[in-house]
Amino acid sequence: MSVIFETYKNNLVKLFIMKRGRYNRPFMHIVAMGVLGVGVIISPFLADTYPIFEGQQNNLQISSPNSKESIVVSNDVFQTVQSIRPRDKIIDYTVERGDTLSTIAEKFGISTETIRWANDLSGDDIVVGDSLKILPVTGIAYKVAKGDSVYSIAKKLDTDPQKIVDFPFNDFANAETFSLVEGQILIVPDGVKPQEQPTFKRQIYIVQGPVSISGLGFTWPVHGIITQFASWYHMALDIATAYGTPIVAAQNGVVESVSVGTWDYGYGTNVYIKNGDVETHYAHMSGVNVSAGQTVTAGSTVLGWIGMTGRTTGPHVHFELRKGGALVNPLSYLQ
Repeated sequence: MSVIFETYKNNLVKLFIMKRGRYNRPFMHIVAMGVLGVGVIISPFLADTYPIFEGQQNNLQISSPNSKESIVVSNDVFQTVQSIRPRDKIIDYTVERGDTLSTIAEKFGISTETIRWANDLSGDDIVVGDSLKILPVTGIAYKVAKGDSVYSIAKKLDTDPQKIVDFPFNDFANAETFSLVEGQILIVPDGVKPQEQPTFKRQIYIVQGPVSISGLGFTWPVHGIITQFASWYHMALDIATAYGTPIVAAQNGVVESVSVGTWDYGYGTNVYIKNGDVETHYAHMSGVNVSAGQTVTAGSTVLGWIGMTGRTTGPHVHFELRKGGALVNPLSYLQ
């Protein structure tokens, strides 16, 4: 029995782990349908167990100011507000009266170039009733051809391959090698249409660090180029530089944890530094130079070295900052 169990277990691991990029959505759909099915089956029993008393249904009671609990209802409670949430795919938008390409771009948080490229527009002229394809982020939607890789696509569209890998709704046949399936649509963040690259000027941000400690007690952990800024799907800074470059502590504190030689959710070899309610995180390292419980000094203690461990396409440090346990944009603390 143990041999049979191990055989089936290994097959399941291969299906859901090694090919989780390809089967992620079907698996989630099956699980969701299963949960809904269970809910339908048990709902009559729940209704019998927790009946609704007569007169309670469809009534919302708001307590008086003298009671212990109250609900404050604003004047715009009945207004329809478009929720701001991550979009996982391209949507169709119908142009309304008063719309311009720039206002639509601002509404969806993408660039006007992104809308033009996705809809083959030569200019900014649109009319009411036009249907526009809207990408979830600034960049390009690319149909994978035979022989393509994230590296060749990034080179073709003038962006960093790590951005393609980090976009959470891009699927890969193998999440560790980033292999692609011919014909799939890939979202390429910050990609540029090849015909427009000669005139498209991309800014380069060079980090001159480590530098003197800021008033907030921080410094840059390494000297390099920022290849990826903070966004809703990547709340961190990616700073690229030569493999083996020393990484210093960005703040004073104590080493909270060290992970060496592991995948660790894609972080690879990484270090966490704690200082009160602020925590800094350094990922994709080639090795570490500190141990848990050690006190470190901002700008001088070498934590480790630039590497390519974990979910990475090139040598860089993935730098995160948490405040009160929540990820925040590190840029405001470092500048």
